[in-house]
Amino acid sequence: MARFAHTVTVAALDRGWFEEAAGALVDLLDASREGPGGSVVLADGRPVEGLRLLKGRHLRPGARYGEVPAVPEEAGEVPVEHAGAEAVPVEHAGAEAGDSPDAPQAVVLRTWRPSHSVEAESLIEEDGMSLKVGLRLSEPRRPRAVELSLSGHKPGGGSLYRFSGRGKADLAAWWAAVDRLPSAPPAARAPVSGRAVHRLAKARLTLTPRPAEDGSWRITVVLSMRGRWLLRPVGAVVLFFARGPVERGLREAAESAAGEWNTALAELTPSHGEALRAEIADALVNPDGATTL
Repeated sequence: MARFAHTVTVAALDRGWFEEAAGALVDLLDASREGPGGSVVLADGRPVEGLRLLKGRHLRPGARYGEVPAVPEEAGEVPVEHAGAEAVPVEHAGAEAGDSPDAPQAVVLRTWRPSHSVEAESLIEEDGMSLKVGLRLSEPRRPRAVELSLSGHKPGGGSLYRFSGRGKADLAAWWAAVDRLPSAPPAARAPVSGRAVHRLAKARLTLTPRPAEDGSWRITVVLSMRGRWLLRPVGAVVLFFARGPVERGLREAAESAAGEWNTALAELTPSHGEALRAEIADALVNPDGATTL
């Protein structure tokens, strides 16, 4: 087995603000409804940008969401939302696009219970690969855990083109870890962990935070890799020669992610209460013009 580790420093996120923002977002979506053409409309009547109901009932198990391509306004054609009575409604076109479970970029809602859990599944076709991504959020109004699953295959590609993975972020354990004294030992169990499995190898990734003296977070990223079955000796040889590039890749990826995180938090001006709710609503209906929260 090969083990790689790197530690980065990131700005701390305020737990109270994070949980308030998550609760406000869930409440806004929970109060939304289906509008004209399969659009998703907030309680104030404004449509959520880029989100369309393609099949099923809004916020019910099995509801399928995605993008409906706009009809070009050329040669006298007009978008179906503005067409005359003989035009095909957008929701009909969307339903047809969503009938196939392999429709690209489709998101299927499996569970919507805001006080307990939300589950969704994304079905993606890209570059000849079929990907299925599952997401489960526990206690969405005050998130306690996020679970992610991933499986992929290339139709007709055989077992070498199949892989799967699972990951979990225990947010309660994360907050407990960063609330320790800087002098205390790090958490015994990583709050964030993930595993990936391929026919040839297995990999495990963990993130363990601890507070720094200046209030920031120090996050240690650990990647473990090993070959499977009879390929373990071969995998060991490959990893011996690839150790440098893998270690460099982990370091660069961790530093890049930390930089993006720090930039985002530096630009963040936290709001609270109705101001926060209004800004999240504005971001849903106009992502490009949204102000900082």
